[in-house]
Amino acid sequence: MQIYLIKRLMLFIPTMLLVFTVVFLILRVVPGDPAVAMLSGGAQTEKAFTQEDVDRLKAKLGTDRPLVVQYVDWLWGLGRLDFGTSFFYDQPIWDDIKDRFPITFELTVLALLMAGVVAIPLGVLSAIKQDSLPDYIGRIITIGGIAIPNFWIGILMVFFLANVFDWLPPLGYTDFWDDPWTNLQQLVFPAFALAITHMAFVARVTRSAALEVIREDYVRTARSKGLSERVVIWRHVLKNALLPVVTVAGYEFGRLMGGTVLIETIFNVPGMGQLLIGGINHRDFPMVQGIVVVITFLVLIINLLVDMIYGMLNPRIRYT
Repeated sequence: MQIYLIKRLMLFIPTMLLVFTVVFLILRVVPGDPAVAMLSGGAQTEKAFTQEDVDRLKAKLGTDRPLVVQYVDWLWGLGRLDFGTSFFYDQPIWDDIKDRFPITFELTVLALLMAGVVAIPLGVLSAIKQDSLPDYIGRIITIGGIAIPNFWIGILMVFFLANVFDWLPPLGYTDFWDDPWTNLQQLVFPAFALAITHMAFVARVTRSAALEVIREDYVRTARSKGLSERVVIWRHVLKNALLPVVTVAGYEFGRLMGGTVLIETIFNVPGMGQLLIGGINHRDFPMVQGIVVVITFLVLIINLLVDMIYGMLNPRIRYT
């Protein structure tokens, strides 16, 4: 196990380098100059400036240097845990990320919990009631959940809450430890909008895995011994069907972290998604790169934890 962990941790380096390189190059290829974006002041408040102003600001930001020099300098800073300074806000990027990251992380975890609570029972129910009315209803729900984009669900939720129920969640963000009730009011609806697609996908995977396990000989043997259906489902079917579900949950966690961008904008949640959108709009290269670094590292850690959970769910799995 220790050797396997060391190998996986060593794979973090080339994986992150690949992601860093791709993101760095894409930001430089996409049209738009940070200096011009900062000097113009945006579409609403365009300001006059000269080419000398642009050149002076480029020299200050360091974007006039060769790409190789910029890339190596950025990597050297990351090696010292220095994410750099924001072009637009002119302050250390880590200060913004450490304030926004807990909000996005809480939103993602809440969405995962919501999805898991609904998806796993729904998938198991569809499997044990195959081709019955509950199965048909479950399949309609999951197919619809996969087909509908979560940002559209978020827009509909805001519309109905405001126009039908004449209520909207409290604006801004309140820390859970300061006021749990207000915190849940602010995050439960965006988390639900995020959870819909994930719930549908996990329910489909759970149903497929449970159907496969139900047909196994050891399940028929357990039933022939006179065990109750609840014990058979809980002890034999569900536990053995969870491996693909855990795999999907690990994948979905990373997807949800990136998927909060639109949902945070719709519900005005001040998380990393809003910070990322602001960084893209302002051509704030260091800010976008810093957020990608955090998300990439977190996804790699989650995937490693998923592999470790495999061994807990199925003792036959051993890493050598």
